[in-house]
Amino acid sequence: MSFEERLEAHRAELTGYCYRMLACAAEAEDAVQETLLRAWRNADRFDERKAALRTWLYRIAANVCLDMTRSAQRRALAMDLGPSSPAGGSLGAPLSAAAFVQPIPDRLLPPAGGDPAEVAAERETIRLAFVAALQTLPPRQRAVLILRDVLRWSAQEVAALLGSSPAAVNSALQRARATLPARRPPGGSEIDEDLLARYVKAFTAYDVEGLVALLHQDATMSMPPFAWWLSGREAIRAALLGAAGACAGDRLVRTAANGSPAFAQYRDGKAFGLVVMDLRDGLIASTTTYLDPSLFPLFGLPMTPEPPPRM
Repeated sequence: MSFEERLEAHRAELTGYCYRMLACAAEAEDAVQETLLRAWRNADRFDERKAALRTWLYRIAANVCLDMTRSAQRRALAMDLGPSSPAGGSLGAPLSAAAFVQPIPDRLLPPAGGDPAEVAAERETIRLAFVAALQTLPPRQRAVLILRDVLRWSAQEVAALLGSSPAAVNSALQRARATLPARRPPGGSEIDEDLLARYVKAFTAYDVEGLVALLHQDATMSMPPFAWWLSGREAIRAALLGAAGACAGDRLVRTAANGSPAFAQYRDGKAFGLVVMDLRDGLIASTTTYLDPSLFPLFGLPMTPEPPPRM
């Protein structure tokens, strides 16, 4: 295997690390590309007797990401930007896409495999809510928590990677854990296909009562680039009824983002938005609809829907 091929073999896991650090798939891809480019340019300096290739690449990636976070604003979800909106409230002015955590297609991440509990835990650490919570941490604390709690590196390994000491790494980890809200235990690793099928049926028919019946009592709905968001079944129900069937006839095409089911939404034969869902206990806990058709190429989605299959 050539050196370039050995570098390329680490692309997916580096993308997962960089995405958790930067909360944007496009920026994560840029960071990984810069990491691999620096590694290739400095191949003559790599000494496998001193460090494994994976460790060396993570050291480069960590430095690239820390550099990128110095001037970047914190990315968040709408729920982090202010209180929920009334059902009939105005969407307000759109914010810059840079204000929001952006979704990442599952195809860019390492394939799921192994023990179901580990798969579920891995998915949980790539969810939109967890990635948004990571952005509340200072960059070095964020890097330490990802490396220690998500990737399971030892304190000694992280210290060597970040040019620090094990004591400083453990101190940063304690502060990061204290800042981060408690994560809920991961649910089952299997996606509820029946729930998703019922959602698509209700959505395309604009069956408001059918949609609401699939939601958790405390479900949320948001639509970046707007800071507007709704909390609770009744608020979502009122908003859907007030929209007078705006989504009726829209088409949904299945995809996957952030370890969660997602749908490309097409309206009038054109790309309209990307819906990322969070499922919990057999119901829908949240829907985040990115009203940004420019995300479609990243997900390998056409800008116009393909004809439905003939029955």
